[in-house]
Amino acid sequence: MSPQLTRREWLKLGLLSAGSIGALAFREFLPEEDRFPLFGYGRVTADAVPVRAGVGSQFERVGWRHRDAIIPLLEQVLDPQAPAHNQRWYRVVGGYVYSAYIQLVHTNTHPVLQTIPENGQAAEVTVPYSQAMRLYRTEGWQPVYRLYYQSLHWITGLAEGPDGQPWYELYDDRIGVRYHVRAAHLRPIPAEEITPLSPEVPAEDKRIEVSLSAQTVTCYEAEKVVFHTSVSTGVGGPTNNNIPRHTPQGRFRIGWKTQARHMGDGNLTSDILAYELPGVPWCCFFVATGVAFHGTYWHDNYGTKMSSGCVNLRPDEAKWLFRWTTPAIQPAEWYVDGVGTLVEVIE
Repeated sequence: MSPQLTRREWLKLGLLSAGSIGALAFREFLPEEDRFPLFGYGRVTADAVPVRAGVGSQFERVGWRHRDAIIPLLEQVLDPQAPAHNQRWYRVVGGYVYSAYIQLVHTNTHPVLQTIPENGQAAEVTVPYSQAMRLYRTEGWQPVYRLYYQSLHWITGLAEGPDGQPWYELYDDRIGVRYHVRAAHLRPIPAEEITPLSPEVPAEDKRIEVSLSAQTVTCYEAEKVVFHTSVSTGVGGPTNNNIPRHTPQGRFRIGWKTQARHMGDGNLTSDILAYELPGVPWCCFFVATGVAFHGTYWHDNYGTKMSSGCVNLRPDEAKWLFRWTTPAIQPAEWYVDGVGTLVEVIE
């Protein structure tokens, strides 16, 4: 099962692969007769993923794609021999890659806000990644984090960036510093996307069940199922700070919600291999050690254990859960706390 591409297609795809983010717009400029079907574009989220000669890990490794490479995905193919939770592979130039560490991405730019609300404004990244920069008095503009597609950040200001274009000032909630990112790469979240869902349902009638064995989350209003999806919970074992990496069983309450949270070690760095996850979106914390429901932009392998204890959801699903649960949050609030929706974690 090897990919069949003409030499002409190989050359065109080589150009697409070489252009990083700019490659996403390249295809628009090809003559109509040169446009071949694409499934989409993906960002490699692991340090490296192997390219196989066929669909399946038993096939010869014929290459690698490294972290943050933006690659054209020619089609999606299912491997019936793969684990049931994820049988998706993508055909790429020269072979096939497994989908677990490929984030599907798009490129969309947006008008710049003319005024920033006094308390700030949440916004999501809508390009594969955007390089954040920090202005130092003696060193000038220096790179810090890469901000990834579907991550969420808190805008606090507007300035002229290192390229002379408008850049948003962002506040990092973990380490309390401010840095900047190109404004056109962020989509401010409108108020209607944050307003509570099912506010007419009594708070005590809402309940979340997390099944560790099934790797699922199910939401109930009274006894009616209103939401069900596959998730990724904790893999187990200790972390460096001795906090267990399993998702604890028991009955809990959502006690703290924030539109976004910087997770990881908390270092200010431009190293893309560092354990830094700024802008983790739609966080609902329910255990005092920091266990939360949240959106995840660094894997696409739901249905099996992947996390350091939290419950990983697809970003859009995490946003639904964020809006549906209590305590309710207002669009202008970065976070809210209280005694909220019941969470039952079962085996």
